[in-house]
This record gives sequence, C-alpha cells and structure tokens, in this order.
Amino acid sequence: MEKAVVLLEDGKYFTGTPFGARGVRTGELVFNTSMTGYQEILTDPSYKGQIVTMTYPLIGNYGVNEEDVESCGPQVEGFVVRECCRYPSNWRSARPLDEYLAEHGIVGVEGVDTRAVTRHIRSIGAMMCIVSSEDAELSELRRMLDEAPPYVGRDLVKEVTCSEPYRWEDSRVPPMGRGVMPAVSGNGKRPLRVVAYDCGIKRNILRILSALGCEVLVVPAETAASRVLQMGPDGIFLSNGPGDPAAVTYLIDEVAKLIGVKPIFGICLGHQILGLALGGRTYKLKFGHRGANHPVKDLRRGNVLITAQNHGFCVDLESIASEVEPTFINLNDGTLEGFRHRRYPAYSVQFHPEDSPGPHDAVYLFGDFIRDMRAGRGETHA
Repeated sequence: MEKAVVLLEDGKYFTGTPFGARGVRTGELVFNTSMTGYQEILTDPSYKGQIVTMTYPLIGNYGVNEEDVESCGPQVEGFVVRECCRYPSNWRSARPLDEYLAEHGIVGVEGVDTRAVTRHIRSIGAMMCIVSSEDAELSELRRMLDEAPPYVGRDLVKEVTCSEPYRWEDSRVPPMGRGVMPAVSGNGKRPLRVVAYDCGIKRNILRILSALGCEVLVVPAETAASRVLQMGPDGIFLSNGPGDPAAVTYLIDEVAKLIGVKPIFGICLGHQILGLALGGRTYKLKFGHRGANHPVKDLRRGNVLITAQNHGFCVDLESIASEVEPTFINLNDGTLEGFRHRRYPAYSVQFHPEDSPGPHDAVYLFGDFIRDMRAGRGETHA
C-alpha cells in the first residue's frame, strides 16, 4: 500500500495514504470545521499557501461539479482528510474529488486521524508543515520544510490577483436569503459601478454584487488609487485573500488614499487592509477561524449571526479605536469581526457574508453597501 505523511514543523507527524496528485507540498497547516462545501473551500484563493485539514470525517461524498467553484481551480497547497469518498452520489456530481485533485496537481492525504491533527493545532497553534505522497525519508522532508518560505510576512496576494482589469459578467443569481434588496442598484439610472480590488476574490461576492444590479469592474491588487477613481466608481470593494495583510504594503497605501473619497466595503483580508490603511495593526491568531458555524454579534442591530469564516489574522481594535466603531464581535473569543469609520462610509467585516459555503445570515451587508453608494449619488431608496 502506498504511504503518505504529514510532517509538522514541531516534529510531530501523521501517516496516511495518498489521493489526488502525487508529490510533495509545503504550507501552513490549518483546519476547517465545515461539514460540507469542500469544493468551495478548495477553490477559495484565501487558502493559497495553506494545507487544509477537514474535521468532518467523510469528504467527497457528493463529488465535484462545475458550478461550486470560487476561482479558476483549487488553490490549497494540500488537502488532509479522514476518508475520501471515491463513489460520490449526487445529481450534480460530474466527477470524484480524487480525480479532480489529481487533475489540478493538489496533493491529498487520507486515513489521517484528523481529530488528533486538529487538537494538536488548537493546543500548539497553526504551523508550517509538509505533505508527501512520495517515498521520502523524514529527515529529507524535514530539510525541505526548513527551507520553505514562512507564512507570516509573506505576500501571497500577488500570486492570486488578476493580471489585468476585467468586467464581471455572470448571468447566475445566487440565493441571498432575506434582508437583501433585489435589483436595487441605480434606481432606474445607470447601474452603480463598483471597482473591486482582487486580492483573491471569491466569485460569489461578484455574483451577489451583480445580482443587486451593480456594474462590477475587477482590478489587480497593485492598481493605483488614481486609476481606480478614473473608472468613475460609486463604491470601492476590498476582497478576501491569502497571506499576511501587513505584507501587502502597496495596497494598504492606495486604500489610504481612497478613504473618505468613495464608500468602501471590505471582507476578510479587505477588512484587515482597511484597518491597516487607517494606521492600525494586525496580529496572528493562534489557530485562526475557519468554518461555516462561527457565531458573531451585530452590535448595531443586536442580533447574533452564524457566519462562514476563513482567516488567521485579526485587526487590533485598540490601534484604530479613535477612527472607528466596532460593529461585529466574535462570540467565541471576543475578537473584532467588523468596524465602521466614525466619519466616512468605510466599513468592513472579518467574516464572509457572501457564504459559499455557509449560511446567508449576513448577506444583508451588501444591501448596506448599495444604500451608501446611492446616498453618495444623492439618491434615496424608495
């Protein structure tokens, strides 16, 4: 039987069997608590540079299809599961997960005690690791891991951002639940124009903005603020993405020039970039928040949301307290999950209101963005 190994930087290792592509990959080992949505997780560019462990024991049972992708293909460096289902059963399934990962060069390891992996990360913290489905000695893997670039301090946005600006066009309308105004953009005038900075943007964000009637222009993360303003935006969107936000200095500098000029809405990495652009600080969480069941309190409305999350860094509220008011707090550990500028229409959330995968509880935040853009035009919502 073929062997595979997951070796952590602290020397602990786990053995299993390979699936997907054969090879050796390094990355930060993290865990995700979602029971479903593995295809969206695999294709979320926010996972670039990371090896994902799924806590749910059976993965791949409903196969892979062409619709539930959040980018051009899988973005993870490796995938660790307890069991990979090779005979999926679902009317939407086009092929098995094993075949999909092999086609895209993603190394998978199954047969691993993922509960033990998760408990170890929760105790020690997320750390670099190496996964191998090739016959290699632990000493050689250790050497390769020691030579791998660290996750902290690394700019991974440049590896996932688009190379040229483009206009988003997709006729599909995602389910958005309650609280979002359908097709409200523009109020009979030209559509609201949103310029979205692509730091590794998820497609469902673009689908929702488009479904709300916006004209969405996507630009590379290195685009100058002056160029963005030349496009005539009604609002600026800062997307999710991978890596250490403090390393993306070029985007931080440009966003600082846009605050107070146009409404700004940021999600996940975009939330962190906005905080840094306001002169704040970010810090690394011990093991991060990743999954589709994280409780967050909306401090303005007083309700509690169940949210999808995927982040390993957090904005330090004290570093920007004079500029912003907190809007969302994580009920598990009290960390900041959202803020709004005290004077300007600039706000962001750490979680993922666009779901995919996850609940639709917070999708109404896109409606808030629409209202602020219309207010900037001098329009009112009927």
